[in-house]
Amino acid sequence: STMFLVGLSGGIASGKSTVVAVLRELGCAVIDADVIAREVVQPHSKAHQQILQHFGTGILLENGEINREALGNIIFSQPEKRRLLNSITHPEILKEMLKQILKYFVLGYRYVILDIPLLFETRGLTKFMKYTVLVYCDPPAQRARLMRRSGLDAAAADARISSQLPLEEKRQWATHVIDNSGDRESTRRQVLRLHARLEDSLDFLWARLAAGVAVAGLGGLLFLLLRHFSS
Repeated sequence: STMFLVGLSGGIASGKSTVVAVLRELGCAVIDADVIAREVVQPHSKAHQQILQHFGTGILLENGEINREALGNIIFSQPEKRRLLNSITHPEILKEMLKQILKYFVLGYRYVILDIPLLFETRGLTKFMKYTVLVYCDPPAQRARLMRRSGLDAAAADARISSQLPLEEKRQWATHVIDNSGDRESTRRQVLRLHARLEDSLDFLWARLAAGVAVAGLGGLLFLLLRHFSS
């Protein structure tokens, strides 16, 4: 037995941040793909330089950081530009995720949660996950929360929700579902049950990992991790 990966996703205004907050309170290892995506394109990074080469300096803010909204407008209307951006950022994001996975592996965590907003849309990373968790809420609740949170009218809220895969469709692919349609206490109880189930599923493997680090080194261990999580 060894450490395993758990993919966590949801939909806009479905309450994923609420679930993540409870998991962090429980001491779970959570890797936030959105945070990493912002970090790897900071000024002076490899990805930042490559993005400027292809998209120009017109996408920069005054402080030198990339204007995510301006860049988003470009790639939204030009699929080839979106593919180009992904080819630049995805390898850097994956590299940083692997570093963090290795850190938690060394610390002896039983599982690591990868918080990936578009996990079910891209599908590429699901093969590395032992389990996938969807934070679900019923459509009326999702719509009401989005309108309240973002100050949108009904039509604008519906447009944003429809730009993503329906939660009902994602629900069919998830191995576990946290139903966040009710109150926070109900959601919290579901997260506690999920955590207990995951904690009980496998034993620690600290000693074997320490030996692996000493013998294989960082590069070799990353390769072994990838091969293990894809099997």
